[in-house]
Amino acid sequence: MAELPGSARVVIIGGGAVGVSSLYHLARAGWSDAVLLEKNELTAGSTWHAAGNVPTFSTSWSVMNMQRYSASLYRGLGAAVDYPMNYHVTGSIRLAHSDERMQEFRRVQGMGRYQGMDIEILGPDEIRSRYPFIETHDLKGALYDPADGDIDPAQLTQALAKGARDLGATILRFCPATGVRRDRGEWVVETAKGEIRCEVVVNAAGYYAREVGRWFGREVPMMVMSHQYLLTDEIPELAAWSREVGHKLPLLRDVDSSYYLRQEKTGLNLGPYERNCRAHWATPDDPMPADFSFQLFDDDLERLEWYIEDAIARVPILGSVGVQRVINGPIPYAPDGNPLIGPMPGVPNAFEACVFTFGIAQSGGAGKVLAEWVTEGSTEWDMWSCDPRRFTGWCAPDYCVAKGLEVYGHEYAMHFPHHAWPAGRNRRLSPVHERIAALGGQFGAYNGWERANWFAAAGDDTSEAATRTWRRDGPWQARVREECLAVRDAAGILDLPGFSRYRLAGPGVVQWLEGLITGRVPKPGRLGLAYFADARGRVVTEMSVACLGEEELLLITAAAAEWHDREWLAARLPADGSIVLEDQTEAWACQILSGPAARAILAAVSDGDLARPWLSVQEATLAGRPVRLFRVSFAGELGWEVHSRVEDTPTVFDAIWRAGEGRGLRPFGMFALNALRLEKGYRAWKGDLSTDYSVLQSGLERFVAWDKPAFAGRAALMKEKQEGVARRFVTLLVEAGDCDAPYMSTLWHGDQVVGETTSGGWGHRIDRSIALGMLRADLAAPGQEIEVEIYGERFPATVQPDRPLWDPENARIRA
Repeated sequence: MAELPGSARVVIIGGGAVGVSSLYHLARAGWSDAVLLEKNELTAGSTWHAAGNVPTFSTSWSVMNMQRYSASLYRGLGAAVDYPMNYHVTGSIRLAHSDERMQEFRRVQGMGRYQGMDIEILGPDEIRSRYPFIETHDLKGALYDPADGDIDPAQLTQALAKGARDLGATILRFCPATGVRRDRGEWVVETAKGEIRCEVVVNAAGYYAREVGRWFGREVPMMVMSHQYLLTDEIPELAAWSREVGHKLPLLRDVDSSYYLRQEKTGLNLGPYERNCRAHWATPDDPMPADFSFQLFDDDLERLEWYIEDAIARVPILGSVGVQRVINGPIPYAPDGNPLIGPMPGVPNAFEACVFTFGIAQSGGAGKVLAEWVTEGSTEWDMWSCDPRRFTGWCAPDYCVAKGLEVYGHEYAMHFPHHAWPAGRNRRLSPVHERIAALGGQFGAYNGWERANWFAAAGDDTSEAATRTWRRDGPWQARVREECLAVRDAAGILDLPGFSRYRLAGPGVVQWLEGLITGRVPKPGRLGLAYFADARGRVVTEMSVACLGEEELLLITAAAAEWHDREWLAARLPADGSIVLEDQTEAWACQILSGPAARAILAAVSDGDLARPWLSVQEATLAGRPVRLFRVSFAGELGWEVHSRVEDTPTVFDAIWRAGEGRGLRPFGMFALNALRLEKGYRAWKGDLSTDYSVLQSGLERFVAWDKPAFAGRAALMKEKQEGVARRFVTLLVEAGDCDAPYMSTLWHGDQVVGETTSGGWGHRIDRSIALGMLRADLAAPGQEIEVEIYGERFPATVQPDRPLWDPENARIRA
C-alpha cells in the first residue's frame, strides 16, 4: 500500500465511483500529483450497493450531457485501462400511461437527437417486440433509448482507479481523513496516518459529505434516503428466452408507477421510488454513524407493497418466483435531486463532487466536469444545474429533508413549466407577502424567495393538479393576459423580493470593474447592464450597475445568482483591500412599477425628479421613507424599480397602491414579467445567458467596448469577431400550437438541425408565440423561415429583425 505523501496538488476525500472518476479525469488532464483518501475500501459508501443503471435520459440539458458522456466513456473504458468490466448496453424502455408523458418523451427525444443519441418513440403495439413479457393494454406508448444499460459499480470504480494509478495518481485506502485546516494559503488534510498539504481539496464523500463539509465551515445542503431494490430467484421463462435470443431484456421503467425493472442474470431486479419513503440520519434519535462502510439498513418491504403488485401486473413473470435478496442502502439527495459539482461556496480552492443520487450513471461525466473546474476554472458545458452555489444559506436541514423526500417520491415525475412542488415553501418572505397573498397571488420560489407568479380571481382553479400541463392555456393564462395588458395600458406593480445586490466602494472601483466587464461603467447617477465574460469570451453573468458616485457602485443581479455572482466579484478584489464588497441582499426589497400611469402614481407619493431620463438612478423619498428610484423596466414600458429598505417596504407599497387607485394599477406576477420581457428580447440568466454561449453569439456586442485596453475575455472575443460568429442569438415568431417552445427545443432548416431555443412563451401585447434562441449564423437573417420542434412536432417560425417585437424604438420606455 502506498505511503501518505507529505504534499500533493489535489486531495480528494471519498473513494466511491465519483471520487475515483474525478481522480482519473484530473490525471488525464495532467494533474497526476493527486491523492485520493478513502476511509475503508473503494466503493464502501453508496457505490457498492448501487444498482448500476446507466441511463442517458434526462429532461435537463446539462445532466443529459453528463450522462451521455458517462455512457460513451464506459463503452471503451475497459479496453482503455486494460481492466475487465461487465457493462451491458441493453437499451431501455420507459412506459407512458398518458398523453402528457408522451409529450415529455418527444421533448427528450428531440434533445437527445441534438446530442447525437438515437432515441426512439414506440407505439403500444411496438413495445412487446422489444419486451415480450409485458402487458401493454393501458399504455399510450414508450420511449426507447438504445444506449441505456447497466454496469457493475465495483468494476467501474476499479477500472477508473487503475486508469488513475497508471497515469501517476495515488489512492490510499483505509486512510480516513479526519479534518482540514488552512495554513499559509494551503490546505492541510488531517488523516489517521498523518497530514498532507495541498493546493486543492475535493469533497467527494457521498452520503458523508455533510460531515466533511463541516470541516470547512460549510453546511452541505443534503439529506440521506433509504432506497430498496429486490433481486428475484431465477425465472425459468426468462432464462430460456435469454438463451434463445442471446441477450438481456431492455431495462424497463414504469415512470408513471415509479419503479424500474431490470434483468439481473436470469432473474429480475425491481427498484421502486415509493411515495411513502424514508429519510435516515435526519433526527437526533437517528444520528449518522461514524462509519457505515459496506452496511445496509434493515429491510422495509411493507412500504413497497403497492409497487411490487403493480410491477407484477405489468410483467407477470415477476410474480412467478420468490425474492432472493433485498438491498436497502443509503443514497444522498440534494433539495432538487441534482448533485453538487463545482466550487465549494465561500471556501478558497475547495470543490464539491458529492450528493449523487445517480452516481453510477453520472460519475463519468462528473469526473470530467470536476476536473475542468479544478484545472481550468470553468467547464465545457454550463453546469449551473449542478453548481453547489445554486443553494444559498437559507437551506436549513429540515428543508433539505422535506425536499429530498419529495424528490425521491416523485423521482420520475414530469417537470411541467408552470408546476411547483409544495414541500419546503415559505422560507423567505417579502415584507409585503401577506398583502400580495390577499390580492390573489399564486407563488413560486426563487432561491427560496416567495414571489407571485400570477394573481387568481374568484373561481380560478389554483390547485396543484391544474398546473400539470404542457399547454399554455392553464387557469393562469387569462389572468396573465390581463396583467400584461394592465401594464401596457395603465400600470402594474410587481413585488420582487430577493434581488441579489452588492455595494462596491473604494478608490479606483470604476477602473477595477471595467477590467472585469466587457463594456463601460455608467457615469454617476446612471445605470446600465454589465456583462462578465470568462477567458473564452462566454457569458458568465449579467448584472445591473448603478453608479452612486465616483467611488461607489451598486450591482444588482438575479436572486438565484446570489452566491455565484458574489464569489465572482470577491475572488477578483484587489489584494490590498482598497475596494470593499458588501452583500446587501437581505437589507433591501424592490417593487417594479411599470406602465403609462407609473409617473403619475409615483408623483403622488414621491419627491423624486420623475423627469430624469431612462437609465437614471436617484435617491428620493416615498411616503416619507428613503428609496432609490431606478428608471428602468424589464417589462418594456415606462417604469421604475423602487428599492426600499426592508423595514420601510410595507409603507412604500401601501402608498403606491393607494396612489394607483383610480389609475388602473393592478398587481402582476412573474409569468407576466416573463411574457413582457420576451416581447422585448430581454435575456434571462442561465437560460438565454450562460457559458454555453459567447458574448458575441448572445447578440451583446453593443455592450463590448473594444477600445478598452483589456478586459476579461477580450482576446477570445476579438478572435471570434475576426473569424466570424458561428451562431447568433435570434428572436423568432412561431406559428405554435397549444404549447410554446420550451428551453432547448430544436431548430430545423429542412432536414438539418441548425440551433436551439433558449426560452419561449406567449407575448400578450402582440398575441404571438415567441422563442428566443441560437441559430446558425448564415440563417440568422430577418425573414428567414425555419421550424421549431415543440414536443416532437415541428412548427413554422420566422427570424425577426434584431430589435424588440414590442415598441421597437423604445419610445414607451423613454417617454
